[in-house]
Amino acid sequence: MEDEVIRIAKKMDKMVQKKNAAGALDLLKELKNIPMTLELLQEMASDELKEMRKNLTKEAIREHQMAKTGGTQTDLFTCGKCKKKNCTYTQVQTRSADEPMTTFVVCNECGNRWKFC
Repeated sequence: MEDEVIRIAKKMDKMVQKKNAAGALDLLKELKNIPMTLELLQEMASDELKEMRKNLTKEAIREHQMAKTGGTQTDLFTCGKCKKKNCTYTQVQTRSADEPMTTFVVCNECGNRWKFC
């Protein structure tokens, strides 16, 4: 099934480059008959895209697990985006205990976020 989708996608690309609307429409009709699932589309993604998706998921989980109400307001950090010093930071042990804590900083002015160890 994946090979069939790739074959149709390559044909579609050629049709678009040749500005062959009728041929492209026929291919879309053919593609409509192939059952596609989210899993199939994810499997077809490049390795680079899969790695990026995995990293973004990990980061989203980590941010979600951080305390929403916590944090210490400070003027020790300068925001790289708006250059102001109105920030809140939180320190979390994200790796093993023998490594330094990760500091998460949020700019209270523009919402920019960054982290460092």
